[in-house]
Amino acid sequence: MTTQPTSPDQINVLGAGAFGTSLAIAAAKSGNPVTLWCRDPDQAKSLNEERQNKRYLPGVTLPETVTATSDLDKATDASLLLNVVPAQYVRASFLDLKDHLTSANSLVICAKGLEKSSSKMMSEIATEILPNQPFAVLSGPNFAREIATGLPAATTIASSDPELGPRFTRAMGSPTFRPYYTDDVTGAQMGGAIKNVLAIACGIVSGAKLGENARAALITRGMAEILRLGEKLGGRAETLMGLSGLGDLVLTCSSSASRNYSLGEALGRGETLEEVLASRQAVTEGVHTAAALCEKARTHKIEMPICSAVDKVLNQGAKVHDVTEELLARPFRDEKLAGF
Repeated sequence: MTTQPTSPDQINVLGAGAFGTSLAIAAAKSGNPVTLWCRDPDQAKSLNEERQNKRYLPGVTLPETVTATSDLDKATDASLLLNVVPAQYVRASFLDLKDHLTSANSLVICAKGLEKSSSKMMSEIATEILPNQPFAVLSGPNFAREIATGLPAATTIASSDPELGPRFTRAMGSPTFRPYYTDDVTGAQMGGAIKNVLAIACGIVSGAKLGENARAALITRGMAEILRLGEKLGGRAETLMGLSGLGDLVLTCSSSASRNYSLGEALGRGETLEEVLASRQAVTEGVHTAAALCEKARTHKIEMPICSAVDKVLNQGAKVHDVTEELLARPFRDEKLAGF
């Protein structure tokens, strides 16, 4: 069992990918000492000696107040813990954390996606494995490199704990990193999860050269899919139309800097999923979330034709041309009811 947190201002980050590193930098710039945990001791040594994450965020210098470690006891010695591992590894990370956390630790979950094997949200996994642990969810239109270099960004911090969200905002908020608090944990998560799949769809549109009109239509009708499933699961429309929903959708459906969008572009150009994934170091969350999302939609009898089309391309061997024709052949409907 770890010792009690040494400082109320200590903010530690679990996961030293691009986004974890960027959040560690943002926390340090807000005046907090930060420990950045990575599983690989060699990576921790490299981060401490070279003062940059050459693998995931090259060229960005780590503040002197950021210390890397592979020791989980040291990494959990903080009042605020940001869990920034990919969605498909969140369950394993919570199991690792289970014997290291105390009531003095508050957890902020920063993964966007659904667990492929269970279709569960990250908050549902937290409640299952860490039932008494205070937690929040961070989700918003946030590219890692822009946060790390100090460009302005806003995000959503969602928690049912009335003290945790505002506490995180006080600890990490700055003129260039602006958290907005909500108690709608479901809405914040579903916006972030579904937009990953829709960003792949928008990338396909770009790669296949289907035009800007098609991309605008897809973003708009994709937002309808976010609202339908998000509200069905208990999320609120204002959250889904906010930073963690519409904001993140606009960002990731408009830029090749999005891993999901760029993967879709490659698929639209005719590359195979295996070829694209083999060339990447970082995880593309939408690939894993698509099947889980469609399973959740079927369970709740929610029509999501765009997300379903992406799932067919990723997981069922369908051709981009065929699913595009299938979408375009759908019957005309009232806009309030239409799936596409």
